[in-house]
Amino acid sequence: ITVMIVAADHKQARVVMRFIRAFIVHVPMFEKLVTRTTRESIELANHVVMEVHTASYRSTRGYTLAAVINDEIAFWPTDDSAEPDREVLAAQSPAMATIPNSLMLCPSSPHGFKGCQADAYKANWGKDTSILFWKAPSRALPGAGYAVEMNPGIDLSIVRADYEQDHTAAASNWGAEFRTDIESLITKAAVDAATFRARLELAPVEGVAYFAFCDPSGGSSDSMTLGIAHLDAQKKAVLDCLRERRPPFSPDDVVKEFANTLKPYRLFRVTGDRYSGAWCAERFRVQGIEYVASEKTKSELYLELVPLLNAGRCELLDNPRLLAQLCALERRVARGGRDSVDHGPGAHDDLANAAAGALVLAPQVQNKPWLEVLRVGTPSERGWAKIN
Repeated sequence: ITVMIVAADHKQARVVMRFIRAFIVHVPMFEKLVTRTTRESIELANHVVMEVHTASYRSTRGYTLAAVINDEIAFWPTDDSAEPDREVLAAQSPAMATIPNSLMLCPSSPHGFKGCQADAYKANWGKDTSILFWKAPSRALPGAGYAVEMNPGIDLSIVRADYEQDHTAAASNWGAEFRTDIESLITKAAVDAATFRARLELAPVEGVAYFAFCDPSGGSSDSMTLGIAHLDAQKKAVLDCLRERRPPFSPDDVVKEFANTLKPYRLFRVTGDRYSGAWCAERFRVQGIEYVASEKTKSELYLELVPLLNAGRCELLDNPRLLAQLCALERRVARGGRDSVDHGPGAHDDLANAAAGALVLAPQVQNKPWLEVLRVGTPSERGWAKIN
């Protein structure tokens, strides 16, 4: 029988395990039951095992669960991702069915109003149901009207300072309020409609002008990605190629690999973000490729991709990681009413950035009557090629 501690990753789940381990040490009755402990598990003499798990509807199946703790569930990927929160909870339900009075706990700070936490709030908060939905602030400002605080020992001056800096974020972090400034940017329906199933890559075609966008990385935490796209005869932006190297990796090796990917498409220029100053430009130049910093920010690229997707004016490759990242993008309203778009907490958008850059910028460049390109083998010399 298992007591499962589930979080977005193992490190976060081990934090909960440390709390449980400290509790057991201070309760002699429980301490006597412990037969073996490891970094990620505690075995008891009554054949119960407490284990750390990552939020996955695949790896959490096949257990008999007396209890499950789904930590910080508001920050798990939603049903627009490859590991949706609903699927993880659905996988746990059969494992709990054979244990009478088995218990599911989902402690979490709130975030955007979406996912399983928001569904549970709508269905159970203030209602007479079999599910207890507990809503209380960590530390409330005086006069907020809360009868209970989860951590009243926190210095109130810290809370006040956070509210003064960003009231909406502080109300979520301290006051148990859903964020009202966050919404999903791209719908799953729009992504599905633009995706060509089983299309993994398109080979280069003679006479077609291509455009490339790179999202660089230092090789330790984020992926380094490359997207290649073109504008077809119907003025539709088509994603032809998408490359990803996940960390760890040597940036020089990946630059060489990406350069070899660009050249069959007759590309000797790649656009990308302003990562690491001149490093990218210098490394790509060694491989005969000119690296140009994008004039548009990541948020601007994402915001311009939305109408292309909604109007059916772009085609995506069948890449599950790309599709999940696009659907997980969040729009935030920054100060002054300006929109900001980025991935959610703990998520990534490296593939989405490369694809958006290629799809958005390719039509803008290729609609010009003349396209500046670099001659093959002579990166320092520029020529002109007419795009028909």
